[in-house]
Amino acid sequence: MQQLKDVMSHDVKVVFPDATIKDAARQMRDGDFGLLPVGENDRMIGTISDRDIAIRAVADGRSPDTKVRDVMSEDVLWAYESDSVEKACQIMSENQIRRLPIVNADKRLVGIVALGDVAVDGAGSEPARKALSGISQPG
Repeated sequence: MQQLKDVMSHDVKVVFPDATIKDAARQMRDGDFGLLPVGENDRMIGTISDRDIAIRAVADGRSPDTKVRDVMSEDVLWAYESDSVEKACQIMSENQIRRLPIVNADKRLVGIVALGDVAVDGAGSEPARKALSGISQPG
């Protein structure tokens, strides 16, 4: 059974809660990713996704200078790097998310796994298919 540490992206960027959503969006654009963990005092306190910016900020007419903390998701879902790909896919499916922060045994952020990371891996294609099916269900 393949572990998340084998398929996750290790180069994780973190944004501060007092950064602007414009700064967060630029980091996402420049890094070609759609989720940033939000960190404060060496702890992950939330996440902000491209969707959070679109739905919670742009759709409500908020300024690009809006603080990340004002639109971030505070309920952080994560998995351990030693967890199986199947477990991550189950978490993503049940919560209708496409990206999941990965932590080590000390609960320190060490990576991000995206549904695409799992789908391109041969061992993860069936769990990814099931996750995508769950994610795609109407809210």
